[in-house]
Amino acid sequence: MLTPEELRQIRRLHVQAGRKVDSLTAGEYRSAFKGSGMEFEEVRPYVPGDDVRRIDWNVTARYEDPFVKEFREERELTMMLVLDVSGSVRFGNGGRDGRTDKRLQIARVAGGLAYAALRSNDRVGLVRFTDRVEQYLPPRKSRGHGWGVLRAAFEAASSSQRTDLAKAIAHVNRVLKRKAVVVVLSDFLAAGWEEPLAALTRRHRVHAFMFGDPLEEQLPPVGLVALQDAETGAMQWVDAAALRPKVPVEERLRALRRLGVRATQVDSRDDAFLKLHQHFRGGR
Repeated sequence: MLTPEELRQIRRLHVQAGRKVDSLTAGEYRSAFKGSGMEFEEVRPYVPGDDVRRIDWNVTARYEDPFVKEFREERELTMMLVLDVSGSVRFGNGGRDGRTDKRLQIARVAGGLAYAALRSNDRVGLVRFTDRVEQYLPPRKSRGHGWGVLRAAFEAASSSQRTDLAKAIAHVNRVLKRKAVVVVLSDFLAAGWEEPLAALTRRHRVHAFMFGDPLEEQLPPVGLVALQDAETGAMQWVDAAALRPKVPVEERLRALRRLGVRATQVDSRDDAFLKLHQHFRGGR
């Protein structure tokens, strides 16, 4: 069950999404998530004035006359949101409002995306994961379903604190039978996700939002501190000045982009909706 505070956050997000996401133009949304929005339909003989880049050279060689590819616009998009709800995302320095952590930023971005998709009459689904799939909502389009996606994005309860992003991506690849836009929202601190993500990008258009917090990059120089692993519960004394993430932010972003994924970084100090604007406009 959602706590009263989580319900208040959902209502607040719904108002924020309505005000801020509606300010995105339809063109920006389509360019970021629908791209050309075209599916191959047929070939036809070339006529003067056709774009030569659409020539189908295999058919042209077979018939010894030029043929071009015809496409039809995809009227409906399917968006699948893949949300990390493991222990590592329940961390943050409070951000600008004193209460923001990575989980809350993930919920804000997911809520904004769900709202934008439903406003564009697209289908949206959701997967919440830890080291297992915690929840799966198949893609649908309705106001009630959109509210369910928002509730799921804020849901704190999970059966595990650990992370297996690779397993979640493999699950998404299995359940999506038709081409879709997949948006992965995680800190990408888990290992082993590159190969399954590469397989996902071969079938679907993939976007990523990578969440972080300044304290993950460098703690204040306060000497030895006792830290508890959010996923295992293990306690360890560490030198705060020497603490660094195993894989730096920029290296994780480069790994995503090498796979052809449009990736945007979001930390707890950012305006999540502004980051959505930047992503819609192609900003990195």
